[in-house]
Amino acid sequence: MFRLPPPSRCRLAIQAGFALFLVWVAVRFHEHVSWAMGQMSAYTPKPGAVEGFLPIAAFMSFKRLLVTGEYDPVHPAGLTIFIAIMLMAWLLRKGFCGHLCPVGLASSLLEKAGRRLGIRRQPGPRLARVLTLPKYIVLGGFVWSIGVRMGAGEIEAFMFAPYNFVADTKMLHFFMSPSTTTLAVVAGLMVGSLVMPFLWCRVLCPYGALLGLLAKVGPTAITRDAASCVGCGRCARACPAGVPVDTSTRVNAAECMGCTECVGACPVTGCLSVRTLRWRLPHWAIGVGCLALLVVLRLVAGHYGLWAATTPPEMLRRFHMMVFGMGG
Repeated sequence: MFRLPPPSRCRLAIQAGFALFLVWVAVRFHEHVSWAMGQMSAYTPKPGAVEGFLPIAAFMSFKRLLVTGEYDPVHPAGLTIFIAIMLMAWLLRKGFCGHLCPVGLASSLLEKAGRRLGIRRQPGPRLARVLTLPKYIVLGGFVWSIGVRMGAGEIEAFMFAPYNFVADTKMLHFFMSPSTTTLAVVAGLMVGSLVMPFLWCRVLCPYGALLGLLAKVGPTAITRDAASCVGCGRCARACPAGVPVDTSTRVNAAECMGCTECVGACPVTGCLSVRTLRWRLPHWAIGVGCLALLVVLRLVAGHYGLWAATTPPEMLRRFHMMVFGMGG
């Protein structure tokens, strides 16, 4: 009889598959940038998925969409992905962080390495709450400066500036030619993540802070049957985010990524489960659901012309030459 693999393996399979997809996106985008910079003669279309790495621009576009009802014509895929990720968080907790985000995959691998090295430590409840403050402060800054103070006219001035047309290329250059400071910061975060699991996600990521707030008002959560619980504490020890699963009947913490590691660690069948307000779901529903939602919105956006930008290729190449000082 066929048996599903445990939650940890299901999650790793989704993470690995999505990471391979992102590698393909990176290769295609590099070819596109090489054409735009005049290094290749054959035109390669930009893969829309790369715009998912521009969350600040997408937040601006979302504000403009709410105010004017107009979709972003420069980075439409980025806005679609932003909306999809917010829907994921509301419907399926922070499933994007726990199953699709490449930083989440790196953090998962570092967390497992920290366990094996015996240096993994979880901060106490009070310290853990204090450590989450920086990401909420950063999120508050973005909400105030973009969501409150920035008007539609200012957003459009940024949106149609040459810099915004090549923002994804700027991002590629940042990752391909990092400064010494950038490398030092990344190295520090990696070492820190061996000790405190998901350091970046729990302390510094404003995107994760936004998704956590949406998850708290969503219908899905890990639930614990107190009557069948044996109090072994395995679920809490397995949680990479340090959520006290063993003391909650409904795990609704903003830090819960829906990774279902706790469900896999529980020795009592049915004690821990994924539930909406009405239904009990299989442990793989969060990861598969997030992936399915992303695919569906991608297809819908493509059907209605809300995925690929309409910028003429030669205009895009001229913008690259203007911004990167290549003349022309």
